[in-house]
Amino acid sequence: MENSSIIALSYQTGLRRKIDIIANNIANLSTTGFKAERVMFIEHLERSRGVEGQIIPRLHYVRDIATRTDPREGPITKTGNPLDIAIQGDGYFVIDSPEGELYTRNGHFNLDNSGQLVNQAGNPVLTDAGAPVIFAPEDTQIIISRDGTISTNNGELGKLKVVQFKNDQKLNRVQGAQFSANENDPPVPVDTPIIIQSSLEGSNVESLIEMTELINLHRTYDAVKDFIERDDKRQRLAITELPKVA
Repeated sequence: MENSSIIALSYQTGLRRKIDIIANNIANLSTTGFKAERVMFIEHLERSRGVEGQIIPRLHYVRDIATRTDPREGPITKTGNPLDIAIQGDGYFVIDSPEGELYTRNGHFNLDNSGQLVNQAGNPVLTDAGAPVIFAPEDTQIIISRDGTISTNNGELGKLKVVQFKNDQKLNRVQGAQFSANENDPPVPVDTPIIIQSSLEGSNVESLIEMTELINLHRTYDAVKDFIERDDKRQRLAITELPKVA
């Protein structure tokens, strides 16, 4: 295969990866606390010797090297449910899961059969003491203050654990809006979190922008595909016809 086809194929592979990422973003438009992903590309430049020793750039290859998380906050909307909680500004809720602690901005919580505050997967939400929040049957009038303190008509039950990281890009996405920590960037408690009760942070995915980008990517992908097919035909024709000329 000639260089032109190899370069086109590297570009097509990167486009395919970007299409998959944007499709996943669109699929999570309604996922509470979801942060969009972006693809990072790197360009490889191959140089060759030109006339009189000059270095002339000749070949450009494209490769996706990583994804990054869009850190922008999503819109916060009122729900009226006292167990729905949003974080304004920096921070993540801490969830105790079978795989260890997970971190999320999805504050759509509820109570399980034992009165324990859990996320949608049924995993406990932790307090700053590292313990789950458990409500008694007689607990009513649930109030979650601005600093994350949970109280009812029977008094305080604890304070939600809210943490942050030096570099959010080092977090490992587990699923949807849930992340695990990198061992080189452990969680640090947020001193003054801003908690909003009866509200949820929506996905920060902008549907119109993502859909437009997806359409453009598909068009570009198809154009590169057509180029590769034409180039392949050209090479096969050359292989067939050149021996006849010779």
